[in-house]
Amino acid sequence: MTISEQPSDHVDEILTQWSEVKPDLDASPMGIIGRICRLSVFLVKEQVRVFEQYNLDFASFDVLATLFRNGPSHKLTPTQLAHSMIVTPGAVTQRLARLEEKGLIVRTHNTGDRRVVSVQLTDEGKQLVEAVLPDHLSNEQRMLSQFNTDELEDLASLLRRMLVSQGDYSI
Repeated sequence: MTISEQPSDHVDEILTQWSEVKPDLDASPMGIIGRICRLSVFLVKEQVRVFEQYNLDFASFDVLATLFRNGPSHKLTPTQLAHSMIVTPGAVTQRLARLEEKGLIVRTHNTGDRRVVSVQLTDEGKQLVEAVLPDHLSNEQRMLSQFNTDELEDLASLLRRMLVSQGDYSI
């Protein structure tokens, strides 16, 4: 199917409106950025649908998954969590309080320096991530199912390049 044969989306309508009111401007960047923004909303909504089945929200799963994927200790400082999740330290603090109340994480002070706090998954937190993860990944695979392997690799490469160009790269 060529691009011209594809069904129109909401962004096409927006681009048409811009071309009518400002025909001298190239609004094509809005097509790409607008689609990325709109997709973000749709994708998060679909992820939340799975997380709610486990009494989680997106933010809580983000903390739990970040701790889980950071090695066998499943332990990080709040600053490391904030950096990994691309959120403010204040947002991490709020998330941690909710997760600690549920018994999914524990916060401990360093014995040498009480100002240093570590956050660690509890056994219950680890079990919850293990339970959610297969459904979460299956859901994400479903959302990407219209692409073949080569298209997925191309899409990942293009998105990676765009993120790196915005300063989001691994150190």
